[in-house]
Amino acid sequence: MVVAFVLRGLCRAPAAPRWSPAELLRAPRRGHRLTPADDELYQRTRISLLQRESPQSMYIDSYSSRGFMVNGNRVLGPCALLPHSVVQWNVGTHLDITEESFSLFWLLEPRIEIVVVGTGDRTQRLQPQVLQALRRRGIAAEVQDTPNACATFNFLCHEGRVTGAALIPPSGGTVLTSLAQAAE
Repeated sequence: MVVAFVLRGLCRAPAAPRWSPAELLRAPRRGHRLTPADDELYQRTRISLLQRESPQSMYIDSYSSRGFMVNGNRVLGPCALLPHSVVQWNVGTHLDITEESFSLFWLLEPRIEIVVVGTGDRTQRLQPQVLQALRRRGIAAEVQDTPNACATFNFLCHEGRVTGAALIPPSGGTVLTSLAQAAE
């Protein structure tokens, strides 16, 4: 835009500041080298890091009918995974999923891009008003069975996407199924 104004002659170059000779004498000069005595005046800045940001995002290690193993921590029952935390999710089946049960996901900053929903052993349809509420707030939803939802969540987090998950444990066996073993 600036180039267009200059070509049309509508823009003038800003006037150079005019300094009086007395002001030029008082202006700070940087033409000298620092001596060891100057180094005492110009102390080095030190920074203490109080808490490091965790470069590791959420990762689902395994799942069972009792719950999930997330970043090495056992989570019992349905859970909601957020970018840096895990909370219990108060639903029993896909029929309990309402607009209110997803309200946590649109209150966060930075805004969640996509929520992966695991509905148990099989992929179940969510109520249309729930999906519309997510769309109105700019959040995409991916509804799958829980084993596939866990893998999708891990993949999206590995890509660096701001992802959330709402997971209901599958009702299958009680033995932990490691996602790493399933990938092999």
